[in-house]
Amino acid sequence: MSKFFITGGAGFLGINLTRFLLNKGHNVVSYDFAPDYNYPEKDDKRVTVIKEDIRHFDILSKSMAGSDIVIHTAAALPLYSEEDIRTTDIDGTRNVFLAAKQNGIKTAIQISSTAVYGIPDHHPLLETDKLQGVGAYGIAKVEAESICAQFRKEGITVPIIRPKSFIGPERLGVFALFYDWAESGHNFPLIGSGNNKYQFLDVEDLCEAIYLCATLPPEKTNDVFNIGAEEFTTMKEDYQVVLDKAGFKKRMLGFPAAPLIWTLRILEFFKLSPLYKWIYETACEDSFVSIDKAKEQLGWKPKFSNKDALLRNYEWYIEHKNDFKDLNGVSHRVPWKQGILKIAKMFF
Repeated sequence: MSKFFITGGAGFLGINLTRFLLNKGHNVVSYDFAPDYNYPEKDDKRVTVIKEDIRHFDILSKSMAGSDIVIHTAAALPLYSEEDIRTTDIDGTRNVFLAAKQNGIKTAIQISSTAVYGIPDHHPLLETDKLQGVGAYGIAKVEAESICAQFRKEGITVPIIRPKSFIGPERLGVFALFYDWAESGHNFPLIGSGNNKYQFLDVEDLCEAIYLCATLPPEKTNDVFNIGAEEFTTMKEDYQVVLDKAGFKKRMLGFPAAPLIWTLRILEFFKLSPLYKWIYETACEDSFVSIDKAKEQLGWKPKFSNKDALLRNYEWYIEHKNDFKDLNGVSHRVPWKQGILKIAKMFF
């Protein structure tokens, strides 16, 4: 039995990872500055909840004492301010790995993002491809990986996981917008034709990859791994399964990409849209990574296709929609504000 220290433990990945580890018989420390850890797991004696910020190094290091493995999931997402992104995703990451070193922890896992590849010109993407982050978040994730590489040189085993957009129980954020339109009986617009291949990932498959990185020998794990669904088709086809499940006979509707992208740039500038550059600039393009390295080196194999993951997430959304109907924010745990898209919904 090990004690896992999870930064961002109150977030979407954090709570799914906590449940996964508890099912494996481990103890968990959830470290997150979220004001309330409102999950049933808060009453489990194997879970220690610490409401603090990774930017507070002394508290972070003291809280980490006695832990065996660190999983760094905490991040300021793209809708946060550039200052919050820099201080959390760069400075906070440095704090996490420095605290791990100070506490003699041998393995610390970095949850990065395929946003580090920027807007790619080829597919599938490989772990050896050039890193070029788009926007403050993508740039910060690239810098965070550089910090990880430095601590790897100092003797810590640092698996770096680059997951595709992951979904499943508890995931809201931008996906709540799509699920709201589906559940209320609307068609849904796509940037471009929707015939591009866009890979997602189920959070349970991500948890399995993280666990392998935590438990396999360092010679297998001290590396960088792309993680994504193995089975996926086009964006139009994969998303359509949710509209079919909703039962209103609605469709995914493609629109010319260029005018929509320019419109979204203007709306983002005036803070009228929930979508940020990396989402709308890549939504009409192919976006998928090779997962061969994780399969061969870790023995990892995903269980869920894109369609499976989207349906699992949508079914959870329907079951729990009254729990978050009055909430909104900038994290994956709450719906993002629809902004002017709420008006656009009336025309679909």
